[in-house]
Amino acid sequence: MDKHQYHPETLSVRAGSEATEFGENSEALFLNSSFRFNNAAQAAARFGGTEPGNIYSRFTNPTVTMFQNKLAALEGAEQCVATSTGMSAILACVMGLCNAGDHVVASRSIFGTSVQLFGNILKRWGLEVTFVSLTNPAEWQAALTPKTKLFFVETPSNPLTEVCDIQVLANIAHQAGAYLVVDNCFCTPAIQKPLELGADIIIHSATKYIDGQGRCLGGAVLGTKALMEPVYGFLRTAGVTMSAFNAWVFLKGLETLHVRMEAHARKALELAVWLEKQPQVARVYYPGLSSHPQHALAMKQQSSGGGIVSFEIKPKAGQTAQEAAWALIDATELISITANLGDAKSTITHPATTTHSRITAEARAEAGIKDNLVRIAVGLEHVDDLKTDLRF
Repeated sequence: MDKHQYHPETLSVRAGSEATEFGENSEALFLNSSFRFNNAAQAAARFGGTEPGNIYSRFTNPTVTMFQNKLAALEGAEQCVATSTGMSAILACVMGLCNAGDHVVASRSIFGTSVQLFGNILKRWGLEVTFVSLTNPAEWQAALTPKTKLFFVETPSNPLTEVCDIQVLANIAHQAGAYLVVDNCFCTPAIQKPLELGADIIIHSATKYIDGQGRCLGGAVLGTKALMEPVYGFLRTAGVTMSAFNAWVFLKGLETLHVRMEAHARKALELAVWLEKQPQVARVYYPGLSSHPQHALAMKQQSSGGGIVSFEIKPKAGQTAQEAAWALIDATELISITANLGDAKSTITHPATTTHSRITAEARAEAGIKDNLVRIAVGLEHVDDLKTDLRF
C-alpha cells in the first residue's frame, strides 16, 4: 500500500492484510507454533536474520505480523512490536531500552498498575523513577538527571483525562537525550497521533479500543526500527508474545476503529454535557468540555474528546464520599460494573478502590483521585438510556 497516501479509515481496513496462496479476503489465522524450512541452510538463514520469514510463533507469526503492520500504518510508525497485554508492552519497552541505573520520569497520572510497575517492580531491578505532574513541564525539566532515559505519559490520563503538551515534553526529553513514550490507549490513532506531535514511542493496550468488544488481551509498542530492535529482542527472548488468535481478533477490531471512536466520542460529549447540569455532580472531567483545564490543548492534539468521562458525585447527608460513589454505581442496571474500558458496552468503575487501589492514599491524593470519583467508559448504547441508568 505504498503507492498512495491513503486516508486512515482506508488503512484501518486494508493496511497489513496479506493473502496466502488461497487468496482469502479476510486475514488468515495461523495457530501453529512453528514453521518448516526447505532445508538446513534456510533454517540457519532464518535464525541468523539474513533471510526474512517465519520461525516460531513466539516471535514470528503471519497473523501477528499483519496486526503489527496495520497498527504501524495507522500510527505512522516504522515498526510495531505486539505483546501479550498492555502492561507487557510497557515492560518490553523499558526492559528493551533501559539498564539498571537508568532514570525514568513518569507522570503521577498514570494507570495504577503502571505506577506499581515503575515505582515498585522496576525500582527493585535498579531503575530510578521520578513521578511528576503530567501538566507541569517545569517539573519534568527539574526531574532530569544525566541518566534520564525515558519520559512516560498517558494523555489523556486515567481516570481524570488530564492532557499534557506532547510537543513540549518531547522537546524537554530530546534536549536531554531521552525519549518520550506516550500511552495512546484512550485516544488510539483514530483521535491522536503522538509521533506526529514529537513523541518517540507509542504504547497501546489493544485490550481496550483496538479490540472494541472486550474479547482479548494484547498490547503494542511502536516507533522507529532502531528503537524497536531492542524491544523486539526482549520479546523474542522473554516471550511476552501476542497470540495469533488475539491478533486476528484485533485485526477485525481495527477495521471499525474510526467509526467506533467517532461514536464513542460523540456519545461521551453528550453525556458529559448532561452530567455538568446535574445538581448531584460536583465536577466533570472530559477533554471535550470547555470547562476542562486543558480543553484548548486537547482540541489541538486530538480530533475529539474521546470516550472516557469521569465525575465527582456529591455525598448525601450521612454518606461518605466512597459510599456516595458506590451507591451510584450499585444502582445502575444497564452499565457494566467493570474496570475495563473501550468496549461497545458502557462500563462504570470506582477508581480509588479498583484501578488505583494498589497505590497509596497519598499517591491517589497527589494524582487527584478522590473517593467520590466515578469513571464511565461510554459505549455504543443510546445516550438517553445511559442517562436513565445513572438514576440521580
